[in-house]
Amino acid sequence: MRAIAVTLVVLSHAGITSLEGGYVGVDVFFVISGFLITTLLLKELSRTGTVSLATFYARRATRLLPASTVVLLVTVTAAWLWLPATRFKSISLDAIYATFYGINWRLANEGVQYMNASAEPSPLQHFWSLAVEEQFYLVWPLLLLIFALVWGKRRAPVIITLMLVVAASLTVSVLQTSTSAPWAYFGAHTRAWELAVGALIAVGAARLAGLPKTLAAALTWAGLAAVVVSAFLYDEETPFPGSAALLPVLGAAAIIAGGTSAPAGGAATILRTWPFQQIGRYSYSWYLWHWPVLMIVPHMLDVEPNVPLNLGLAAGALVLAIGSYHFIENPARNQAWVKAKARRGLAVGLALSCFAALVAQAGAMKPPQLAKGAPAVDTAAALAAAADPEAELRRIIAASAGTGKLPSNTTPKVQSAWKDKPVYYNAGCHLDYLDAVMPNQCVYGDPAGTRTVVLFGDSHAAHWFPAVDTIAKERGWKLLVRTKSACNAASVLTFSPGLKRDYTECPAWRAEVLAEIKKAQPYLVVISSSGNNGNPLVDEAGNRPSGPGLDAEWAAGWETTYRALKGPKTRLVQIRDTPWPGYNMPECLAEHSDKVARCAAQPAKSIVLPDRQVLVARTAKTNGVQMIDPLPWFCTADACPGLIGNVLVWRDDDHITTRYSTMLAPLLSARLPK
Repeated sequence: MRAIAVTLVVLSHAGITSLEGGYVGVDVFFVISGFLITTLLLKELSRTGTVSLATFYARRATRLLPASTVVLLVTVTAAWLWLPATRFKSISLDAIYATFYGINWRLANEGVQYMNASAEPSPLQHFWSLAVEEQFYLVWPLLLLIFALVWGKRRAPVIITLMLVVAASLTVSVLQTSTSAPWAYFGAHTRAWELAVGALIAVGAARLAGLPKTLAAALTWAGLAAVVVSAFLYDEETPFPGSAALLPVLGAAAIIAGGTSAPAGGAATILRTWPFQQIGRYSYSWYLWHWPVLMIVPHMLDVEPNVPLNLGLAAGALVLAIGSYHFIENPARNQAWVKAKARRGLAVGLALSCFAALVAQAGAMKPPQLAKGAPAVDTAAALAAAADPEAELRRIIAASAGTGKLPSNTTPKVQSAWKDKPVYYNAGCHLDYLDAVMPNQCVYGDPAGTRTVVLFGDSHAAHWFPAVDTIAKERGWKLLVRTKSACNAASVLTFSPGLKRDYTECPAWRAEVLAEIKKAQPYLVVISSSGNNGNPLVDEAGNRPSGPGLDAEWAAGWETTYRALKGPKTRLVQIRDTPWPGYNMPECLAEHSDKVARCAAQPAKSIVLPDRQVLVARTAKTNGVQMIDPLPWFCTADACPGLIGNVLVWRDDDHITTRYSTMLAPLLSARLPK
């Protein structure tokens, strides 16, 4: 079973399209772990009448930590050497969380933040499942010990408790999957029921062993089919775990339950064969190694990942796993001196964890250095001194397309670009996915200004805030910001890949803002939104349509918004979407700091859905909305440089930096109504 589970996970991570749902292998692991660990605990309880917590945790430490610590140390070192320097502090923090089995909560928190939606996964992300297991086992042995002290060897309290855990955790899983997918996916509270199902089978194993052989055999095959089918049936958009996890979890449970009677002709006839037994033996080590290998080696080779390469890397990770098993994992857990006393195992585990954490912290204190060249032209100063700032900017853009080493005066620094957000984010005035209430104090520009201006849209409106705020202060405008992550200003409903459900919070918020603006009748509304190539439109029937008519649906959504905003005193200006490099620009510059020209994006590939943008621009003109195209402020005909002079243009893969936005204020001001 472990072989099935780990193979599904690895093939899914390798990019096999038909096995996108291979993540269900983790759920199989949870059921197996719940069964095996509870079986061991119940045997000890039957034999001694109690449970030794020290012995249990010592066994876990010597079983898991030697191999995982080596993988952590190798991954942190490889990340320092080959991954972009911009990522290292985050990875080192991941290592510390992983070391102490808390990374699942860190990933859950990161997952609900829109700005992390496009970030490349951590090479230590897979440690989340180990964290969930260990959090469960912080509680479960203690409960069994309490049951032993209060009820002796009676099983009824154990069964009742496990059933309550299954009911409560599954309910929470279903509810939270529909509201906050990252917390549901990584949370121990939403996965505990899966381990508890395995534990329930362990409690009832003696009775299950009496199942009729024919029924038991059929149960194992049905369970195996459920696991495999779920891996092919599910994909990245499947709301998971929730109710969808029932299929692989109950499938794994059926295999174990049916297998307790050792029926002839059951799924064990396959699972006991040499390949499955060998892969199962190395499953833990393979699981540990495969993900960092897939994440880091393409950077080391400076190649784009693809399925053939990933399959080769997965095979290489299996070779590493075999070596890890024979030279680290197995010798460590069978070390007689350590096994002799529980406190020795606990001491070894604590020492390994602390050492890994110290190495990660040391790396964070001395992150990789970037190649740096001569200072580049101070773009802001050059524009300020130019008689024609726009012509000067175009000249600097053209010159920047051939930049060699990263200029020593780059601003903001590529290592900290991810923190470069408009100031009003810190005040809570930009709403994230699940935020619904706008703080009262979200007034910028000149708060005492007699003319009111509104900046409205998603995060691609928000990145224009520094420019609009600068203009508002110069002109004495009172600026209101109304922006929400991934919430397009067009009146449409979209599916959120991050939330794995329809983004219902967006239309509700947008309706309130449109009503507010209509009532306030501001002098000017500046609108901007993402070209929206990642959030599929949802129609009135709840379907996600595709095809040539989709652009017209979006244009209709924009027209609805224009009409809702129109007023006798209100002017509407829309800033067309900025170019998208299509990759994280600071990371690319950090990885190629000796030749930053490699990171320049191609204009033809940087304009998101150009046909749709043309249609929306036509719709805007028909409705009297002024459209501003910022493309000449970012690209020549041949390139969109990541650095323009000394200024970093993008802080990630699609949002411009506050410094570049501020620098564009004079150019934007020349196009806005006076």
